[in-house]
Amino acid sequence: MRLSEPLVRHFLLPILMGKVLMQVIQSNGKEIAYATGLGGVQRGRKTLLFVHGSGGSHHHWNHQRQYFQKSYNVVTVDLPGHGQGSPTGEDSVEAYANHILHLVQSLPVDWVCLFGHSLGGAIAQKFALLYPKHLEALVLVGTGARLRVLPEVLTGIRERFEATVRLINDYAFSKETSRELVQKGIETMLKTSPAVLHGDFTSCDRFDIMEQVTDIKVPTLAVCGRDDLLTPPKYSHYLAERIQDAHVEIIDGAGHMVMIEKPGEFNRRVEEFLNTLG
Repeated sequence: MRLSEPLVRHFLLPILMGKVLMQVIQSNGKEIAYATGLGGVQRGRKTLLFVHGSGGSHHHWNHQRQYFQKSYNVVTVDLPGHGQGSPTGEDSVEAYANHILHLVQSLPVDWVCLFGHSLGGAIAQKFALLYPKHLEALVLVGTGARLRVLPEVLTGIRERFEATVRLINDYAFSKETSRELVQKGIETMLKTSPAVLHGDFTSCDRFDIMEQVTDIKVPTLAVCGRDDLLTPPKYSHYLAERIQDAHVEIIDGAGHMVMIEKPGEFNRRVEEFLNTLG
């Protein structure tokens, strides 16, 4: 599908989160907010662009922004409906992928290494299929080529929102993870409106590229926590087996939120992968 050139307008939000200054672009009538590492986005450096999962925000990548910002351009996104983005979200992976395209086109870079967690991983895969010329590599975290959602979860988000959010987060973290971290996950997801969260999980449920995943042609790292109950390690192995230039890393003692639960180990393995890109 050929998209017309987006009318992208940058402006600063009056929000300082530590040293992180949020910026916003307009995309298809909605807003995407994003944070950068120190120094912003500079030409001549690789750019790592991080996309969160359902009910998430750019904060899910704080450990990665802090770790990689010295050597790379780092961009962490609030999708529409999340964080500082527009109040309304989307209900399809392709719609979210189009927003990411507009963001990439607004940056002073030619291509990005695209990271995606869960729903964000689906968005990254769709982006790789639709807009490969903008992509240098993929890091797919706790995701799969198909992401079916139990009907009870979709119904629960509408009818028993807080209880369902708590249930999702109970499954999202390893039993070895502190209860304090799980509670932070619950609090973050509860900041997302029921309508947006329902749209996120509907997007996941509709996503299925099992027959197209072999068409992804960029270097790819699939990362998963060994205790991930939402997208078990077999999902990541499937990706690594079918994407030509891909391999998988399974991290012990982590669940679906592996980049938060085991940030040091996660960052080390990602850094090893990035070093292979030259």
